[in-house]
Amino acid sequence: MGAVTFLPRWIPLFFLSNRKLPDWFVEWLDLIPAAILSALLIPALVTAGDPRRLILWRPELLVAVPTFLFALKTKSLGGTVVVGMLLFWLVGKV
Repeated sequence: MGAVTFLPRWIPLFFLSNRKLPDWFVEWLDLIPAAILSALLIPALVTAGDPRRLILWRPELLVAVPTFLFALKTKSLGGTVVVGMLLFWLVGKV
């Protein structure tokens, strides 16, 4: 398991570490974490049930939007976690 985890990360690092990558490629690579995070979060925020159905006004989404705006404004990871937890707690009480 260690080799399966290590090799896919090490091989590109080993072969590309001495090369200058094109700027457009580096910019594209910077977008990958946001795309993966969105792909993981959006279904959990806007769908529910079995089978899954679209519900736009879920409490999770109502909490995620102001938490995201707080994160954009402050760039504080700790503050964002606290605000998200507080808002989720408040929405759960209503």
